[in-house]
Amino acid sequence: MIDLNDYFSPVSIERPDFNFIAEQSGFPHNITVHTASMAIKNTGNYKVALLGVPDGRNSPGTGTMKAPDLVRTELYRLTRIPGKSKIIDLGNMKNGVTFNDTVTGLRDVLVYLIRQEIFPVVLGGSSALTLAVDKAMSDLDINYTLAGVDSRIDYINEKKAPDSFSYLNTILHKQKSYLSHYINIGYQTYLNDQQVINRFNKQKSEMLRVGDARKAIHLTEPLFRDSEVAVFDMSAVRQCDAPGSICPSPNGFYGEEICLLARYAGISDKLKIFCLFDVDPEFDIRNQTTGLAAQILWFFLEGFSQKQYEVPALSNNNSGRFIRYHVRITDLEDDLIFIKSTLTDRWWMELKSSDNKPFYIACSHEDYLKANHDEIPDRWVQGSGRSKN
Repeated sequence: MIDLNDYFSPVSIERPDFNFIAEQSGFPHNITVHTASMAIKNTGNYKVALLGVPDGRNSPGTGTMKAPDLVRTELYRLTRIPGKSKIIDLGNMKNGVTFNDTVTGLRDVLVYLIRQEIFPVVLGGSSALTLAVDKAMSDLDINYTLAGVDSRIDYINEKKAPDSFSYLNTILHKQKSYLSHYINIGYQTYLNDQQVINRFNKQKSEMLRVGDARKAIHLTEPLFRDSEVAVFDMSAVRQCDAPGSICPSPNGFYGEEICLLARYAGISDKLKIFCLFDVDPEFDIRNQTTGLAAQILWFFLEGFSQKQYEVPALSNNNSGRFIRYHVRITDLEDDLIFIKSTLTDRWWMELKSSDNKPFYIACSHEDYLKANHDEIPDRWVQGSGRSKN
C-alpha cells in the first residue's frame, strides 16, 4: 500500500479577491483539501479524488504545467456540488525526474485509488499522461473503452517518442495494453491525416465528427455510458471559447456543449477515470479557459453526484425498473432486445457473447426507432463486433 503524502504536494493557492457566493455555499465547503496543515489520511471515506498533474513535458505546450492550480482557483469560486458524494483534493503530484517517472507515479496512484473504490479525476498537464491511464488499467486487468473528446486523433503514422499528439501509437502497439475499443468525439477532419481516420475506421473505432456530435449531442451520452475512461482535451473547444489550449481551432464545441459532455461522463455507470488535459494558461485571456475548465470539472462532478447504477440490474427481469422490447428485423435471425429504464429513460440493447452469455450495449431511443423501421442500429453492429473478441 502506498502513502499518498509521498506522491502529492499540498494545495497552495491564493484566496480570490472577492466571492460572489456565500462561503458556506462554495465549492470548498463540502470537500477535503490536502494542505500544508492537513495531511492526506482516511481516504476510504471518499468517493472522488481530484488530483493535479503539473507536467507539461512531451508536449509543445509546456505551459500546461501551470494549469492545475489556476483551474483550482476558478473551481473553488463555484458553488458546492449537490448531493452527498465525498470529495478530496489530493493536491499536485510531484513530478518525476523524467516524464516516464511521472507516468509511473501517476499509474501507481490511479491503481491505488481504483482499488480503494475512489474515483480519480485527473487535471493535467499534457494529454501524453494518458499513457499512465493505460498502464493502470493493464495493472488492474481491466479491458477498457477509451472515449476521447478531442479535435485530433492522437496517432501519427511514423515512429517517434510518445507525446500529446501520438500517445495512441504507444497504447495501440503495446502488447500489454488492455485497450479494447476507442471512441473519438469531436474530431475535425481537416486537422487529421485521412490515412489515420481510415485506419481507425477499419479497426471499428467509433469516430464522431464535431459537426455530427453538435447536431444531436444527446446521442453522445450512450458512448460515455459504455466507456471506462474519458479523456477531454481542451483543444476540442473552439478557440473563442477556450483560447488557452496548445492547438486551438476556430471550430469546435461551444462551452455549454463541452460541459454537457462532461456531465454525460459523470453519470456513466462504467466510467472509472476522468481526465482533463492540455489547458495552457500562457495563451489564456482573462482566465477564460481555466474558468471553462473549472466548469467542465464542476459539471462532471455534478453528474457523478446523480449517478444511477443501473447496469448491474439489467439482467433482472423482475426488478420492475425496466421495460423490455423485442423488435423483429428482416436481416437478423433473432429479435433485437431493447431495454428501457423507467427511472432515467435510458436505453440498452441486449446481445449475446461468444459463449452465449448476455451483455448490454448502451443505446438511444433513436436506435429503437430505427430498429422499428427495419434498420440495424450502428450501436448493435459495434456491439456484435466486440462480442466476438
